[in-house]
Amino acid sequence: MTSSPNPTPSRINTNRPKILIIDDDESLRSQMRWALSNDYEILEAEDRETAMAAVISEHPRVVMLDLGLPPKPREAEEGLRTLKEILSFDSSIKVVIVSGNTERENAIEAIGMGAIDFFTKPPLMEEVRVVVKRAFQVDELERENMVSRYNTNTRTEGMEGIIGQSNEMKHVFQVIRKVAKVDIPVLILGESGTGKELAARAIHRLSHRQKGPFIVINCGAIPETLLESELFGYEKGAFTGADSLRKGRIEYADGGTLFLDEIGELSLSLQVKLLRFLQEHVIERVGGRKEISVDVRVIAATNRNIVNEVENGNFRNDLFFRLGVVTCYMPPLRERDDDVYLLARTFLERYSHELGKKIKGFQVETLQSIAESPWPGNIRELENRVKRAVVMTEGDWITPLDLNLTTPVHAQKLPCNLRDARESIEKQMIFHSLQKHGGVVLKAAEELGITRQTLTHLIKKYGISTKP
Repeated sequence: MTSSPNPTPSRINTNRPKILIIDDDESLRSQMRWALSNDYEILEAEDRETAMAAVISEHPRVVMLDLGLPPKPREAEEGLRTLKEILSFDSSIKVVIVSGNTERENAIEAIGMGAIDFFTKPPLMEEVRVVVKRAFQVDELERENMVSRYNTNTRTEGMEGIIGQSNEMKHVFQVIRKVAKVDIPVLILGESGTGKELAARAIHRLSHRQKGPFIVINCGAIPETLLESELFGYEKGAFTGADSLRKGRIEYADGGTLFLDEIGELSLSLQVKLLRFLQEHVIERVGGRKEISVDVRVIAATNRNIVNEVENGNFRNDLFFRLGVVTCYMPPLRERDDDVYLLARTFLERYSHELGKKIKGFQVETLQSIAESPWPGNIRELENRVKRAVVMTEGDWITPLDLNLTTPVHAQKLPCNLRDARESIEKQMIFHSLQKHGGVVLKAAEELGITRQTLTHLIKKYGISTKP
């Protein structure tokens, strides 16, 4: 009796495509093995439990499934249940049904559930070879199409250096086009790495100020003691070391756009001075008494929850409303559908060209890993990982390991024990959902389709951290 995938001699050649034969009839499995072992790596199982263990641990691309399995080999119930579990685990697996002459209706039902073909017992071995070959050809074609879909050289939709064609980004583009035409302050909100500066530059380039300067200052990167003079400039002798007059960033932006990144880091005292400038369009240099008129459009950005900052007294309410005449929200990468593939391909092309590497694209498993990653660092993280992968890889295709990502759930080598395999998948799904929702248990529970209490119990059971 076979209690686990059968390690036949064909395993020596690991390049052979894998096929799993699920049948409780040892003689029929032997015939299939004899007919197919020259071309394929043969795996065997005699019931649903050992079949699922083989599917999870070995990832066969094609499965031959007898509908009559124990404990009721004369009925199709167990076989259909096995089919459902296989396709629920990985819908891309190609399942060929083996049925008796009296089970044609069951075979048709299996086709309706997702099997791709069937043949009746006793099978003609030549027919078996043809059906199996066709199943592998269909699988290969689908996998190539998937890679081609996301590795295409066709330029994607975008705006002024911003890449994206998801509905979320189309909305961002609409906002940018509208606000660019009107000379008012704009507040750009979004997590770190979502492209807030790119959005600000797009607004500037599409505005009537496009020929003027675009000046950037990161309010969180400059010590508070220096930030005032960086913004407003200083007069000669204003303080020790001020040996000459120096203009500030606001003056340098005259006639153009000033981008205040991480505006949420600005101290309350500087917020007052910035508010006066926004209201009156004049500044005074540090140590000066003369008012200087400046024509500047201000675009600000923050990764903080600015409303909470206002409520907590960390950000002035009047400055918030003055800056946020229009707000533009940059969505995180995890909310942008397939944009992650488009961005990954763009970065791959860019750095392959810059570094003189001839890389064909991403493996299918890599695309799946990219899709499953929560990308807490958003576009900046994705770009850095792709650049690193281009530098480090020695192959033609980028693997999950090249990106320092885990192999996708249904492509991992999991335990053959079905209970352990289910728990492993459960833990990974919980972990990724918590990462996606920033550790918020309620949102993760809603996505996973379970109650908050159940998820809390599973988090404790598996020792999963809720920290994003």
